[in-house]
Amino acid sequence: MINQKGLYIETFGCAMNQKDSEHIIAELGKKENYKLINSPDKADLIIINTCSVREKPVQKLFSELGQFKKNKKDGSKIGVCGCTASHLGKEIIKKAPYVDFVLGARNVSKISEVIHKKGAVEVDIDFDDSLYNFQDYKVSDFKSSINISIGCDKKCTFCIVPHTRGTEISIPTDMILDEVKKSVDKGAKEILLLGQNVNNYGRRFSGEHNKTNFTELLQRVTSIGGVERVRFTSPHPLHMDNEFIDEFAKNSKIAKSIHMPIQSGSTELLKSMKRGYSKEWFLDRVEKIKNLVPDVAISSDIIVGFPGESEEDFQHTMDVLNIARFEQLFSFLYSPRPHTEAESFGNSVPLDIGKRRLRILQDRQLRILEEISKEREGKVFDVLFDKRCENGLLFGRNSQNHTIKAEGSADMVGKFGKVKVQEGFRTESRGVLV
Repeated sequence: MINQKGLYIETFGCAMNQKDSEHIIAELGKKENYKLINSPDKADLIIINTCSVREKPVQKLFSELGQFKKNKKDGSKIGVCGCTASHLGKEIIKKAPYVDFVLGARNVSKISEVIHKKGAVEVDIDFDDSLYNFQDYKVSDFKSSINISIGCDKKCTFCIVPHTRGTEISIPTDMILDEVKKSVDKGAKEILLLGQNVNNYGRRFSGEHNKTNFTELLQRVTSIGGVERVRFTSPHPLHMDNEFIDEFAKNSKIAKSIHMPIQSGSTELLKSMKRGYSKEWFLDRVEKIKNLVPDVAISSDIIVGFPGESEEDFQHTMDVLNIARFEQLFSFLYSPRPHTEAESFGNSVPLDIGKRRLRILQDRQLRILEEISKEREGKVFDVLFDKRCENGLLFGRNSQNHTIKAEGSADMVGKFGKVKVQEGFRTESRGVLV
């Protein structure tokens, strides 16, 4: 293509951010003649798609910007997108005046406009692009991620996301189904449904729309011919009603891995966090899911050192950890975020105590993972292979989202195969095709 320009994009944060980057790449590729490249020093446009859930990625932003300014070629532009763009806005350009534009997480559809406006700052969290048809961008020949909602209506006291992504709006069901069909027509076998609270789907649409909930959406997506596996992230424990859990259990096309972000095992702290459920509710949902799906893999998020956390509160969290036995855990020391209630709570946990608790939690989680890894040995799993590594091993994931490697030919990439696990490790397993 004549005069094609180079785009370099660096993405921090969650799966939603990854999808936003895909939208940016697609829009700029189809409308502005940009091609994705891996070298920022050769790019005509450098974009950092940011995360602001924790403090560290925000600090990293300005360090990265400084390096890009130092090494970029003459005439290239730099843009900042994502959640940090939403909450800092003009402050980014004040602090780094060489940044050409700032585009918030709720304004991705405007990317082809702002790249032509030096100093543009588009961070309106009330902007609604839920009806916008983004250009297509294919990351994988056999997997596709699809947004089903934008924004978040929850009021969690520790979370900045509602202030960066705005009010929750569901994307019309027909638009989602059309995107699934297009993905399948292009070879996708696995679909990942994305939203801040996917199982709150259908609460609000931009215009008139038939009443639809997440369980019904799952039924309609999995009924599309060619769809072999469906994943979703992230659900909210509060909305895990029996209808949803029953569908999760009985629908063979739904992957048997589920993210249940508890945040804390203490009911008192959960109230302070405004999570809307108790320790008992969470464990009841875990028990129901495990009874219906014995081979389920449950993952979670936990914050340690939230304001006011006592030793007893922490022990409640450890109690949940030991009962739920998460197969993956994202655990963090509490980080105060701007625009959140918890920022002004006071009663902070001393740093050394918070670090000690986090270390205890993570050490116990590692032991749980070692035990689970040995339980996989000798079992046979259906694996969708993503790639073939240089050492000749096929790399893929089973229904439980666990990484499994096995020797096999390159023509197995993009296909399902049965693998008997011979060796189980914390982060992956090795086996043989059967």
